[in-house]
Amino acid sequence: MNAERTPPELPILPLRNTVLFPGVVIPITVGRDRSIRLIQEVYRGNRTLGVVSQKDGQLEEPRAEDLNSVGTIATIIRMLRMPDGSTTAIIQGKKRFEVMEMVKLDPYFTARVKEFEEIRPAKEDKSFAALVSSLKDLSLEIIKQSPHIPTEAQFAIKNIDSPELPGELHQQQHER
Repeated sequence: MNAERTPPELPILPLRNTVLFPGVVIPITVGRDRSIRLIQEVYRGNRTLGVVSQKDGQLEEPRAEDLNSVGTIATIIRMLRMPDGSTTAIIQGKKRFEVMEMVKLDPYFTARVKEFEEIRPAKEDKSFAALVSSLKDLSLEIIKQSPHIPTEAQFAIKNIDSPELPGELHQQQHER
């Protein structure tokens, strides 16, 4: 996943109230005209785009400065036209990138990007392992105190036995 080359420019899809992480597959409903056009053109092409979250999810038409500077390179796995006329795209995050500058604003955002260098803890880092353990404990406590979170979430958290990131786990399973 991280061995893939980062293209010098990417079409940019702003997401409201959502962050896409590397290795994660999510469905997104596309409603804005410029986003629909972007998804359709990218789907007909190489299916690769940049996904960046908006700083303010309430904005209907974000400008370049309303977007975060770090996003995730994504691949469109499938595009679906729903019965109500909306478009849903199923996308998978690949790896992080940083927006250097917007090179086009119309018909949709296109940015010059560079690979985002992630700093990861060493596998034997005991303080990182302790931090992950504390996060699991806090998550379990939040689930116990929140009536709206399904109890299955406790099972999922208890079954996390590795402090590795979700994208790394996905990659390891894919390589097996």
